[in-house]
Amino acid sequence: MLARASAWRTRTFRALRHVHYRRYWFSQLLSLVGSWMQSTAQQYLVLELSGGSSAALGYVTVAQFLPSLLLSLFAGAVIDRVPRRRVLLATQVTLMLTAAALAVTTHLGIVTLPLVMALAFVSGTANAFDMPARQSMVVDFVPRGDVPNVVALNSLSFNVSRTLGQAVFGLVAALGVSLLAGGNPDNLSRLALPFYLNVASFVVVLFVIATLPFPPREGASRGTVLEDIREGLAYVRHTPAVRNVMLLVGALSLTVINFNIIIPYFARVVFGAREAAFGTLSAAFGLGAMAGALWQASKPNPLRNLRVGGVLLIASTVALAFTPGPVLGTPVLAACGFGMLSLLVSANSTVQLSIPDHLRGRVMSLYSFVLVGMGPPGALIASTLISKEGPLGPRWGLLALAALGSLSLLALWMRLPRELPKPVPQGQGLPAD
Repeated sequence: MLARASAWRTRTFRALRHVHYRRYWFSQLLSLVGSWMQSTAQQYLVLELSGGSSAALGYVTVAQFLPSLLLSLFAGAVIDRVPRRRVLLATQVTLMLTAAALAVTTHLGIVTLPLVMALAFVSGTANAFDMPARQSMVVDFVPRGDVPNVVALNSLSFNVSRTLGQAVFGLVAALGVSLLAGGNPDNLSRLALPFYLNVASFVVVLFVIATLPFPPREGASRGTVLEDIREGLAYVRHTPAVRNVMLLVGALSLTVINFNIIIPYFARVVFGAREAAFGTLSAAFGLGAMAGALWQASKPNPLRNLRVGGVLLIASTVALAFTPGPVLGTPVLAACGFGMLSLLVSANSTVQLSIPDHLRGRVMSLYSFVLVGMGPPGALIASTLISKEGPLGPRWGLLALAALGSLSLLALWMRLPRELPKPVPQGQGLPAD
């Protein structure tokens, strides 16, 4: 048993043996804990400012993800041209400044819903460049054979930080009551502490990015930005394996992958939970996602769980619609997180291993477009369907989202790849349909 456990640990965390990737991974883990504390505090802040409105939560989500919808294709062309270090330093500094603005205005009690939306839009603009830049640097510090493991470990750090950040949000907010709100548990100033802590977490990741030895990029683009965008779109259109995976991710992002709306609304409005229970439910989702990422990290074939993850995600979403309260909602949300990450890690790895390096920024920006850029319309759809003022109500609205996701999965089931295509080297043309 010890030998099997040791072999599993070596197999699951094998990419961490590369020293530069290991530095990057741990710095991101720390920074993302702060980011998830901020994200959870922002969701709760919006509900407090709006009197528990799912529509307000949806509008802020739209503001945060709209830049990815508008800028992803342009961002991909920029990332394939501009040094990645410069892009990442610019995006991280911008995100740190928006966190500082939220911290100060919330602490002073002058924060408003329009201000939160404006800052969400600015941070979303930075993330429109930051996410594809990170996705495209996966291959910079590890050999090709470790790419699926890196994708899974990146998702693991994302969800470990989600679990830690959301789990400690309630404790940090409670600490903020005594440190910033003068002992008044209803004073919004208590929510400023997570924002302050997030500002501090950016210092480490900025130092690591500034000192990492980014390798030179081969085959840099020499055409216009428009020509670069057209080339990336043409590659995806003529590569069925990549195209169909992106279609599935986009369709599910429009429907069931809207837990940034579903979890806070069900916690606060449907279950009537306060900060501690809200943090527990969010952390349960993160734990399930972490387990899904670990499961994928130990699998050499990223395609194996593409369909299984989709089925688990939709089935657990249906179960959540029938869950009576936060106690039973905790394991159900863990199952939702497990299914979602099993699907997304498999999809990301499939795309990463299918694309040539000279198109990586543009193709991964398109992947970010279908995953994150679908956030604005997906948030509007989800917030409308699950609203207690809507025609269906929260539970039947969530079932409607799951039904739409099921139809998407069934429509693409036979078209999803079963083996990885070989990347086409630069200059050899596009693969045929």
